[in-house]
Amino acid sequence: MSERILIVDDEKEIVDLIEVYLKNDGYSVKKFYNGAEALTFAQSNEVDLAILDVMHA
Repeated sequence: MSERILIVDDEKEIVDLIEVYLKNDGYSVKKFYNGAEALTFAQSNEVDLAILDVMHA
């Protein structure tokens, strides 16, 4: 079974590019463009790694 990776970033192009590289290396990828949807998903699904875009104010 491939490792499951969660990607979260508000910039669609970045998420899509990371997804291509990870899928080419055999990873299972779930992507989101906002934190609220990603959090809802993560609360009921198991992931091995989360790649997050965190912005400090």
